[in-house]
Amino acid sequence: MLNVKSSDGTEIHASTYGEGRDVVLIHGWPLSHAMWEYQVADLVEAGNRVTMYSRRGFGQSGKPWAGYDYDTMTDDLAAVLDSAGVKDAALVGFSMGGGEVARYMSRHGGKNVRSAVLVSAVTPFMLKTDDNPDGVDGEVFEEIKNGLKTDRPKFLNDFYQDFFGQGSTEGGVSDALLHDAVRVAMQASPKATIDCVEAFGKTDFRADMAAFKVPTLIIHGTGDKTVPFEASAKRAAEMIKDSELKTYDGAPHALVNTHTKRFNADLISFLKI
Repeated sequence: MLNVKSSDGTEIHASTYGEGRDVVLIHGWPLSHAMWEYQVADLVEAGNRVTMYSRRGFGQSGKPWAGYDYDTMTDDLAAVLDSAGVKDAALVGFSMGGGEVARYMSRHGGKNVRSAVLVSAVTPFMLKTDDNPDGVDGEVFEEIKNGLKTDRPKFLNDFYQDFFGQGSTEGGVSDALLHDAVRVAMQASPKATIDCVEAFGKTDFRADMAAFKVPTLIIHGTGDKTVPFEASAKRAAEMIKDSELKTYDGAPHALVNTHTKRFNADLISFLKI
């Protein structure tokens, strides 16, 4: 375990495994670094040094009352990279984690980053506005926050149905894995869980897209009901010069779990660039 402290003193739980090229895994909402369980071994065995951490407020990281904006959370990422001695890394961001990748590229100039991977990512802009008509209606995010405030365990269980694509042709995980995902999410601070809905739902990353100056892989499922493909990956691929887009036909949001072998193979292949 790494001893990482953010600029405001928040402790960030991080770990590094293996030797070789640096790969940094950034988890999605409402999970923790534990979501990468089925990627770490394959990445290490392929000759990579893997660093993963739990975002402030989640997992075993510190749970302050504030700081759940992307500028602060990206500064936390910078602290992790410095503490781990990361060089020429691949930043891999899943869902909400894609926002940290984008903001790091602009706010920190992509320091020590050799390539980037956006997986089911919220970039470039989730919220429906006059100049973003394909986005998600703001009422959806208000309903999420209300559900969390009313009955967090029930909301999470229901939320994960679409997240994992339960009952769909290309999705679905075991009941045991779904229940464990609820357990992991319940480790998070309620305040962090709610505040991060505001962050990933309403942060505009369109200006950050121009900061991607490294090889970038975008992976997204066309059956994603959590972060719709048309408003996210398709647009990100258009905005990031020379990026590579891989679509998984019919795959749900959590394709790292439903299409693990394919995802791991695609990621490892890209890391050789």
